[in-house]
Formats: sequence, C-alpha cells, structure tokens
Amino acid sequence: MWAAMPAGSRSALSGLSGADLRSLLLSVARDRAATARPSAVVRRWHEDRFVRPARADPRVLAQVEARMWQLLPADVAGVELSPVVPVGTCSAVTPVSQNRIVTTMRASEVLSDPTNALAIEAAVRRRRQSEVHLAAAHRVLRAQDFGGEASAHFRLFALVSSARDTGSGATQARLLVRHLTYWRTVLAELAPAAAPQLHVTHFDDETVRERLTDTVRPALDVGVVPLVDEPERSRGRGYYTGCALRITMLDGSLEIGDGGLTDWTARLSGDAKERCLVSCLATERLVDGISR
Repeated sequence: MWAAMPAGSRSALSGLSGADLRSLLLSVARDRAATARPSAVVRRWHEDRFVRPARADPRVLAQVEARMWQLLPADVAGVELSPVVPVGTCSAVTPVSQNRIVTTMRASEVLSDPTNALAIEAAVRRRRQSEVHLAAAHRVLRAQDFGGEASAHFRLFALVSSARDTGSGATQARLLVRHLTYWRTVLAELAPAAAPQLHVTHFDDETVRERLTDTVRPALDVGVVPLVDEPERSRGRGYYTGCALRITMLDGSLEIGDGGLTDWTARLSGDAKERCLVSCLATERLVDGISR
C-alpha cells in the first residue's frame, strides 16, 4: 500500500501531530461514509463479525448479572466503564499485540478487557485509598478471530483489587481469598448442578505457593465448589505473576473465567510495592453452562 502511494507519503504521515493525524483520518472516514448505501450497510451487518448481535438472551443475562452484583461485598465499588479506553491500555501493561485490539481514530481503542481499564482506575484511586476493590460488567470486543460461530464480542463480569504489599505474600493471599470466595459464592448459588470448579496455579513464586497452601486453600476448602490445583498450566505465564486462576463448569470441560496476580497497578503507579489481582467471568458462558 505504501508503494502505491506518492513518494514521501509515509514520512509525511508519520510526522503529523496526533491532532492533525486524527483530523486527517476523520476526514477520510467522513468521505467513505458518504458513499455508503443502505444495501452495503445491511451486507456488512451480515458479514462483519464485529457488528453481528450476540445470540444470548439479554433478559437472562440481565437476571444473572443482577444477582452477581447483589452477591458482591459492600466494599467493592461498581464502575460503569466507557466503551473506549486510551490507546495502549492493554499493550502498555500486558504482552498483548495491538493487532488484537480494535483501535479507533481518536487515540483510543474499543474496550477489549475490563480488567485492564479497572486496573487504571484502581491505580488512580489508590492515591487516596488504602486499598481498592472494583467490579464492572461490560461487553467487550476483540479483533482476533476465535473461529467457527464464536462472536467477536461478549460480556465479562470483572473484579480488580489493588493494595500495598505488607510482606510474606500476605496481601496476595488476602486478595486471592477475597476473589475466590466471591466466585465460589456465585457458582454455588447460580450453577450448583453444573459441576463448577475453581482452579489455581502458582508461577515460580515460592512465597505465593506457601500462602496458597497455608492461607488460601484452608479458607476455600469448605463448600460445594472445589478448589483444584492445576500445576500443569502454562497459559498465562508472563501475563500473570506468581499465580493464575481459572473458573470452569461441567467437570472442567467448559472454561468460563480466568484471572491472576499482575504487576499492572505497580507499573501504572510507578510503585513496585503495589499488588494487584484481576479476575473475570464470561456471563454468556455461565448461562450456557447452566442451561446444559
């Protein structure tokens, strides 16, 4: 494409300021939109996986998510996130390619993971609060092709907690107990017959491993939703630090949630003593598992 354009186009565009580049792209978008015809819009509605409606029943989703909000501890603040976040929200703190993100022309990107956005909000709130616990329910859009009939957009119910390290893995253990207890409560009430499980894996952190053994597991041992060690897991190494979580149904055959310890609020705040735990559950998958 660069070869087909006049000489010097690439360097000229690269040298534009952010505001001038946005103005240029918006003018191009306006010209392209002016040529769109109703028939073309309908065709894109059928062909473009980014815009096709989800197959889930919104009434069922609303009921499930309403109950999840009711089950949250009172000290967890709900956040209604914007559909877009600053460009680089994911790639700045995680090893995620920007090619997987739907980037806009206004120095923003479509929200692809509420935990990234909540981590930014948590880092901001930590300036005035001793610790922060946030939750959000949001429909996210991802650019990668999941194959088959999988939708490019889906709803996630997410939790993010951030607090200062108190040493010996105590903060990490406290946050893990908090998140795992909540997800266990949700699964025990909404999907007790669907064989739900919580899985935990530690990544190269002996202190976290010890706290999983002497603090986290004893707090989660009682209940209808088992906490299962998953030492063979490698997915998420490098994305999560120290520990990863997984939420499944139907005896582990249906994965509905994920999470783990991260360094996101530490990097966002420039304070290596910050500890952050993120976790989320795909509510459409939860509904699907309940109905099977």
